[in-house]
Amino acid sequence: MPPIVQRARDAVAPWRRTVAWVAAVAAVWAVWASGPGWSTPALVAVAAGGAALGVVDARTHRLPDALSYPTTAAVAALLLLAAAGSGAWDAALRALVGGLALGAAYLALHLVSPAGMGRGDVKLAVPLGMIGAWYGWSTLLAAAALPFLLGGIVSIVLIAARRATRTTALPFGPFMLLGTAIAVTAARLAA
Repeated sequence: MPPIVQRARDAVAPWRRTVAWVAAVAAVWAVWASGPGWSTPALVAVAAGGAALGVVDARTHRLPDALSYPTTAAVAALLLLAAAGSGAWDAALRALVGGLALGAAYLALHLVSPAGMGRGDVKLAVPLGMIGAWYGWSTLLAAAALPFLLGGIVSIVLIAARRATRTTALPFGPFMLLGTAIAVTAARLAA
């Protein structure tokens, strides 16, 4: 077994049932949200990989490279195949630019505040940016903004309920994933 596969299995092992359930729900959502269409496999890949990443991040405050890298590679390859199959090369170029742009924005935040934005969040931003941009610039912008809005709301609620303080660290990956899912859902409903 390749080492990256073993590391991915090890990262998910303590929560494999939760990951399986979340991934199943996410995959069903992805098929609905994509149409289905040429982008369906890419959206299913990011949904399944995102399910594992979200569960692990929620439990450990880590986004393991063994899950992030394969998810990013799969999304990029599947969007390239989607462009080849559908002729949507403009969407593929937009996805490439969107993934790089969102990744660069998260990298800038990480460089400004490494304790506030981890490297795992930077790596996760790339496939989420690709998916958001595939569906359009407005979807990418929503996928970029919604995680901060959602994270802020949850933080305020936790502080008000005295379950957290201003210095309590929250895993940001689940907010990134949920924000992108809401943005893609809005794009699907608007289509």
